[in-house]
Amino acid sequence: MKAKLEQLLEKNQHHSFLCYEVKLPEFEFHWHYHPEYELTYIVSGKGKRLVGDCYEDYQEGDIVLLGPNLSHTWVSEPTNNKICIAIVIQFTQDFINPLLNYPEFNGIEKLLTKSSRGIKFVDKQQADLILLLQNLPSKKGLDAFVDLINIFKRLLISKTLPISASVIKPLKSVEDSNRINAVFLYVQNHFKLKVSLQKSASLIHLSESAFCKYFKRISGKTFSDYVNDVRLSHASKLLIETDKSISQISFESGFESITYFNRVFLKKKTITPKEFRKSINW
Repeated sequence: MKAKLEQLLEKNQHHSFLCYEVKLPEFEFHWHYHPEYELTYIVSGKGKRLVGDCYEDYQEGDIVLLGPNLSHTWVSEPTNNKICIAIVIQFTQDFINPLLNYPEFNGIEKLLTKSSRGIKFVDKQQADLILLLQNLPSKKGLDAFVDLINIFKRLLISKTLPISASVIKPLKSVEDSNRINAVFLYVQNHFKLKVSLQKSASLIHLSESAFCKYFKRISGKTFSDYVNDVRLSHASKLLIETDKSISQISFESGFESITYFNRVFLKKKTITPKEFRKSINW
């Protein structure tokens, strides 16, 4: 999927890597990519994370490592005026390459290779790792470098899951970036209702046939597949967090019939909505 290119470290010549805290009322939709690796720790907030071809929930405590040029965005949900906070670490291939020449860093090299699709760390009980991440933005010089190595050390012993199903190379056209962002935002704002293929195509001045081919070429999936992924992510959240009926959830997530909802859910998640809810609440 296409996103806007950002050059991060070019503007920070006096740092070999960046670490900073992002504190905002909300994380807005900003579909982008950059040549740096990026490690993100969500301190506060929840919402949807779009990485490569994957659209899924994120929540407080999530830690994600993204490889270079992997398109991504975090979009927060309303949290009753609670501030959204993230710790972000970014570093280049040139920074990490000399370290990878040492045998002690073999594990890190494997971790970075996995990050080409994005990886999330699923161990939640690493208090020492969380403390290092929270303190790193205030560290300087050698202290910051040593703490970064210690963060890598702890990440190596964490269980990981891939995020994007495939590696998607971003196109380098600003025009393409603006076009696809318009479509993504339209789906984001209308998935609970009827998402019109005609409207989506008209947003970027293409015929429906040309739009379908264009979307598949850029995203690696069909437009209907993408819309279903967005809807299923919302439905899964409702199945976990509410006691609403499956029928009600299917309609509130934008599916026109419960039969179609059940069929898509089973195909995508290899489990029925009823079984999914039971497994979560077991």
